Amino acid sequence: MKDAAFKELLTSIRQAGRIRRGKAKAARVTTFRPADVKSVREKLNASQTEFALMIGVSVATLRNWEQGRRTPDGPALALLRVAARNPRAVAEALHSESRKGAA
Repeated sequence: MKDAAFKELLTSIRQAGRIRRGKAKAARVTTFRPADVKSVREKLNASQTEFALMIGVSVATLRNWEQGRRTPDGPALALLRVAARNPRAVAEALHSESRKGAA
């Protein structure tokens, strides 16, 4: 890794640590509203059951997101962000993965 890239990464990690400890505020925060989660699912033309299976969460979790009782985080949030921007790529990637598992 180049020195400049490593220093940039190290700075970013230190900033994340300060944010996590409450000593700094995040410059931006991405949250998905219930309508956003449902919109992503609908763009993929998937039922709640199909979409939950696709992204590896329970149907109950997906329903909680769509009804606003919970909010997605971690890898699920990252996947939803990508799906919101490019649903076709996500559908293709997830569909090819599910076929590999069936083989």
